[in-house]
Amino acid sequence: MRNLKLTIRYDGTDFFGWQTQPGRRTVQEVIEKAVAEITREDRVRVNASGRTDSGVHAVGQVANVYTGSKLPCETLLKAINAKLPADVCVREVAEAPQSFCANKDAVRKMYRYVIQDGRIQDPFMRKYAWFVRQPLDAEAMSRAARCLVGRHDFRCFETEWPNRLTSVRTVTHLAVNRFGEFIWVDVEADGFLYNMVRAIAGTLVQVGRGYWPETQVEEVLTAMDRRLAGPTAPPEGLFLMRVTYDERGTRNAERGAADETR
Repeated sequence: MRNLKLTIRYDGTDFFGWQTQPGRRTVQEVIEKAVAEITREDRVRVNASGRTDSGVHAVGQVANVYTGSKLPCETLLKAINAKLPADVCVREVAEAPQSFCANKDAVRKMYRYVIQDGRIQDPFMRKYAWFVRQPLDAEAMSRAARCLVGRHDFRCFETEWPNRLTSVRTVTHLAVNRFGEFIWVDVEADGFLYNMVRAIAGTLVQVGRGYWPETQVEEVLTAMDRRLAGPTAPPEGLFLMRVTYDERGTRNAERGAADETR
């Protein structure tokens, strides 16, 4: 059996997230169906780096799948994409070591949260950005976010805590940048809690609106109480940008989104 690494992009608008659910349209389901049609295998399991929720998008999702097919990677890439709907595509198919696991071997992931502020919502971005109907102070948001970099207990940004063995994570990069009417909140970490990035974005917007002082974000982090943090931002602004692996995994794992940058 071959182990193949897939780099995947999808518009999450019309999906109920990544993971297969009975009676729901999911990214995993449509990809597994496409792979099965091409390989003519009855049991196909596509294992992703992590689950994305309903409405969340991906630029550089990574998954692996075992197959007995002898078709070359480039042939599989074209054939699988021919079977996929327009809102999802496989950007790359590559050989991976037998031991490679897209989920367990991931060492870092990067998410980007997109916000549009101003008086008028861009109709072309309504599915891809959170519209906030007032100007935001992106520089204040950036300064407030600095305290989140490093290793901390992030339970204050976790929905339904506790739902993991530990809520301690290491954020290696967090940047808030303005591009015209849009603000990007980029967060890279060794792992994420449920709704963590969306809760961080919602909290920083409270600062950007002028509702909270910049120092309040550090107070929320220290208090470790989700009730004190800001709202959970809507899903449409969230993008999984890239997944990083070490040399024991696959050397090409970051290629799917290198030009966008997760």
